[in-house]
Amino acid sequence: MSIFEDRESNVRTYCRSFPEIFDRAQGAFLYSETGRPYLDFLCGAGALNYGHNNDAIMRPVLEYAASGRILHGLDLHTSAKRDFLETFVQLILAPRGLNYKVQFCGPTESNAVEAALKLARKITGRSAIFALTGSYHGLSLGSLSVSGSKRHRAAAGTELGPVTFIPYNLRSLPDIDSIAYINAMLKDSFSGTEKPAAIIFETVQAEGGVIVAQIEWMRRLKDLCASQDILLICDDIQVGCGRTGPFFSFERAGITPDMVVLSKSISGYGAPMSLLLIDPKLDAWEAGEHTGTFRGYQLAFVGAKASLEYWQKEDLESRVREVESYIQDYLTSEIRPLHEGLTVRGIGAIWGIDFSAAGGETAAQEIARQCFADGLIIEQAGRDNAVLKLMPPLTIENELLEKGCEVLKRAVSLAHFSKVEAPRSDVPSHLT
Repeated sequence: MSIFEDRESNVRTYCRSFPEIFDRAQGAFLYSETGRPYLDFLCGAGALNYGHNNDAIMRPVLEYAASGRILHGLDLHTSAKRDFLETFVQLILAPRGLNYKVQFCGPTESNAVEAALKLARKITGRSAIFALTGSYHGLSLGSLSVSGSKRHRAAAGTELGPVTFIPYNLRSLPDIDSIAYINAMLKDSFSGTEKPAAIIFETVQAEGGVIVAQIEWMRRLKDLCASQDILLICDDIQVGCGRTGPFFSFERAGITPDMVVLSKSISGYGAPMSLLLIDPKLDAWEAGEHTGTFRGYQLAFVGAKASLEYWQKEDLESRVREVESYIQDYLTSEIRPLHEGLTVRGIGAIWGIDFSAAGGETAAQEIARQCFADGLIIEQAGRDNAVLKLMPPLTIENELLEKGCEVLKRAVSLAHFSKVEAPRSDVPSHLT
């Protein structure tokens, strides 16, 4: 691996946790250069909801690539873009009564967050933004300004903002009502807080440690924004495209955000693609105000169309419910009893095991390394990297899901935690 050590920047990260040279991938597996299989519970950090090289998605992409048709198109009208838009409206937006305009942003998810923040400020004439503690929205300066990680923020080397962070799921203040907190700040003439242009939130804080927002909280947030003339931006980058069950993660709350950011699995096969969905009355852009050379990557449009058709045909929403049931049962009955300090939480096909009270980052890292040694790729997340995040493909076979969970259980057992007699009964609130 000397070429990577010698020539690749120190900024590299995932390869430090998973020190292997990978060569092939199929379904739920990554394969090393030597042919060793690794069960993938990372899924490209959410970019591969439908597994690696899914044939139903890859076949039309490869056929298009070999056809001699346009590959790079800026924002020109193309048949591939038209086909994607028509499919997106027909299969996703129209059945849900959603009437969004679609903005094709630069290829990174962070670029779509930047577009949402810029548009909110342009529309309202206000510069402030509210974000939640525990949030992660990207690492370019605008998206970083609404991300909570102090380590990431420190790397900016400059002032970030203007953003006010609202206390959310703080260990030291677990019972704080963040909606009431916002209301109080906006009403208090001496709070020192300006009304924001927008509030940006995740329905599940994935990088924040798999923190699942309650349905009633999301409804109150939407009502607050509507009453205060504040735009509501939902970042559905990591937990959208079916990860929580329905296509959009906010559907379970019955709300309609003013803007929705989509990326990662929207292309279906890991190609760079990034969208901002905008309430039509808010589409106040002038031509070229937010642009990018690679916002017209035709192969991504082809893959995205195929993935939408695959998602519907295979009824992946129902499949995710089965995955959710299995993981919840397994974590609750098989893993949580291994140490009295463990907490499990999640929804759909994204779950976390929190080691904050059971060895913290050291334990989580030890277990992740043991999993990797045993052929399972699983990521650390959350405050102090004390959470192990399970994010298998939505399409994973039952026997592989079971195998991955068993590898994880073995790794936790080898961490020499003391065992308690019975699991606690704190079922996640969204499942009660």
